[in-house]
Amino acid sequence: MGEAEPTNLVKSILQDFNFIQGNFLIILVGWLLVDFSREMAFTYYPLYVTELGGNATIIGFIASIAVLFEAIVKIPGGKLADQFRRKRLIIVMTLIASASYLIYAFAPSWHYILLAAVLVSFCWIYTPGFESIVMESLPEDKRGTGYSLINLIMKVSTTPSPLIAGYLFTRYGIIGTSRIGFILVSAAFLVASLMRWRLKEETDKPEVTAKDVFDSLGSAKTFGEGIGVWRVVSSSMRMLLSIELLYLIPNVMFNTILTLFIVNDLGISEVQLSQLGAIIGVAMIIFAIPMGKIVDKFGRVRPLLFAYALTAVTLPFLFDANFTQLIFVAPVVGLLNIIFYTSTQALWADLIPEDMRGRIMGSKSFFNLLAVAGGSILGGLIYDNVSHILPLYIFSAVTLPCFILTWIYIKEPERKLEEVVEDQV
Repeated sequence: MGEAEPTNLVKSILQDFNFIQGNFLIILVGWLLVDFSREMAFTYYPLYVTELGGNATIIGFIASIAVLFEAIVKIPGGKLADQFRRKRLIIVMTLIASASYLIYAFAPSWHYILLAAVLVSFCWIYTPGFESIVMESLPEDKRGTGYSLINLIMKVSTTPSPLIAGYLFTRYGIIGTSRIGFILVSAAFLVASLMRWRLKEETDKPEVTAKDVFDSLGSAKTFGEGIGVWRVVSSSMRMLLSIELLYLIPNVMFNTILTLFIVNDLGISEVQLSQLGAIIGVAMIIFAIPMGKIVDKFGRVRPLLFAYALTAVTLPFLFDANFTQLIFVAPVVGLLNIIFYTSTQALWADLIPEDMRGRIMGSKSFFNLLAVAGGSILGGLIYDNVSHILPLYIFSAVTLPCFILTWIYIKEPERKLEEVVEDQV
């Protein structure tokens, strides 16, 4: 019996993660490479923009313009994902993104950062199809574990990134460190594009062409259908989208100015900032798999309620924190990131009908990105012209209505309730 127990444990672990193969494995490895480099490049991104002549308002302006362009392509991207094969579009746009990050790397002023951000945003037309492939690769009873694993893989790759950025900063400063980082991002996207040639699609849908892409972008009917798709979905999906938007705007406002607030207002050094980023990454690694299993076992809604409550309790500690206090807050931020991402992604995967995944994900992204655009520009404007701390107060205040609305209106899909009953028997 003593020898059988380790074998059974290994078999159980292998059974839990037997979905990591094929398309999902290709996606995970590509994400690992891209996120490692992106996290390093963007560690000092706001400071990079200011070094190139920008300020908080310009940082928010660039972010808002970029997400507006991304929002414009999401609805056509969703329609393309439902009507055509997805692989070709994914590969081509990944290659264009690779080239665009070289503009980030060699930008002589913030105006070139704006150009690069717009080009990269256009490339995200492939993401509704990419997200659909992820959903299709995950068994229904493993979605919580699957999405938490995505977070885990991304954080395993990105945890060293802020520390590497901090080391490079001591040798090359903000400009040199950021340029090196963005060159690595370009290389990572190039490698990811080559890997994605191995994605497989079992469908008789036609191949997408450049004409199809531009036709979808120029079609008012496509946008009308994408926005109108919410008339035919369940009330739970409409309310879930509304709560996401309510929470997202102040969240983005705060995150837009977070680096500036920590460095300029709290007096945290650039190297300490990179250390805090690493702590958040380690926390996400620790919490990822346990949280995924909790979401699969107990449902998606209760973890969301807990996350809203924990956010409301945690944010006041940032008002006047020192580095020691931030060290204790950072793991909580990592936990919150895991809960929100895992729970909401699994919930959307449960609720969206299979034949509408591309259109709904594209339309959802469209509205989310409009909220991001508004939040980005508001965050910068408020920081520069009104108050450095007001975005934090607004973010704190919105957690209460999000908690109440989720509690009243968002219910677990029946399938999940049945599984919970079976687990408890």
